[in-house]
Parts: sequence; C-alpha cells; structure tokens
Amino acid sequence: MLKLWGRFSSINVQKVAWTLDELGLAHEHVDAGGAFGIVDTPAYRALNPNGLVPVLEDSGFVLWESNAIVRYLATKHAGGSLWPSDLRGRADADRWMEWQSATANPVMRDAFAGLIRTPPDQRDAGAIARSAARFEAMAAILDTVLAETPYLAGEAFTVADIPAGLMIHRWLGLPLDRIERPNVLAWYGRLKARPGATRMLSLAVE
Repeated sequence: MLKLWGRFSSINVQKVAWTLDELGLAHEHVDAGGAFGIVDTPAYRALNPNGLVPVLEDSGFVLWESNAIVRYLATKHAGGSLWPSDLRGRADADRWMEWQSATANPVMRDAFAGLIRTPPDQRDAGAIARSAARFEAMAAILDTVLAETPYLAGEAFTVADIPAGLMIHRWLGLPLDRIERPNVLAWYGRLKARPGATRMLSLAVE
C-alpha cells in the first residue's frame, strides 16, 4: 500500500494528499515533521536525507519532493488527464507547478508565517505588509490567466491546479485585506467543488 509521511499543515504534504484523494488511491498516512518529530530519526533520514516532508513509499520505491511525487502519481494513475499526454500540455501544467513552488509561494511566506505562525507581539508588520503587497502581483497573474481558461493549463483540471489552489487557499485564509480577484475566486470555487479536493481545501490555514 502507498504510505505518505508528513503533517497536513505543510502545503507540500497537502499537494500529495490532494492528489491521492483526487485519484481515489488508498494509502496509509503517518504524521511527521513539526510537532510530530520523526524527521530527524535515522529511520526517516534513510527515506529522505533532507529530513523534510513529504515522503511517499510505493511498494519499496521511495520518493521525496512534493512536485515530483504529484507528477509520479498522476503519470502512473491518470496519464492523459491529470498529467496531460500532449507534450506542450504537460509542459504547461509543469510550468504552473514550478511557478507556485519557486516564484509565488516564497513571496507569500513572510505574510503567512507572520500572521499564522508568529505570536502577535513578535510579528514584523513591515515584512508582512511587503510580502502581502508582492503577492498581490502573483494573484493578478493568476486572475489574468483564469480570465481566459477555467483551469491554469486550459479547459481541464490538471496537476497545475493543485499546488496553486492550495496556495490560494492559504492566501484567502490570511487575516488581511486583499484586492478582489473575481477569476481567481471563481476558479477556487470550481476546485472546492471537486470531491477530491474536499479534505485539503477544508483544512484550517495553520
């Protein structure tokens, strides 16, 4: 059976859990990281020498790095749909996965960490404000793309929508004022309506 290691407060673990739910794949889940510990043990480091989450085990095959895991599962179980069969379609979906991970999510990090994971008396208001302002540019990019297509990589839901959808779930859960992005909100509504998204997009932002 598939085994997923990682705490659900991690957006990277959420990506994999959503993919598993989307595909209807039975799996064992082991909380790890953060308050759960485990990641610094020799046994876990043998799975992932970085000591990070998530890790996926699949019949003796061990894989880490969330985007790689999502692509692996989608290719194995939903090639042609979640992972497009057309080369350009795959590249388009892949582009948005990497954009979320490398470009957009780091921009939001100070706002998220400051407002959600830092006690009020220890918050850096300037860093939070700068992060939120910079992320508005990321949200504007999404809104522009989603004015043309219902999903990030075109007409159909793909792996492109999972990381970005989770990121926007976090953004909408932050206690701050935001510029209204109607196309982003409509897309987020489509994502929330998916049975495979129910568990992860119902989580409190923490």
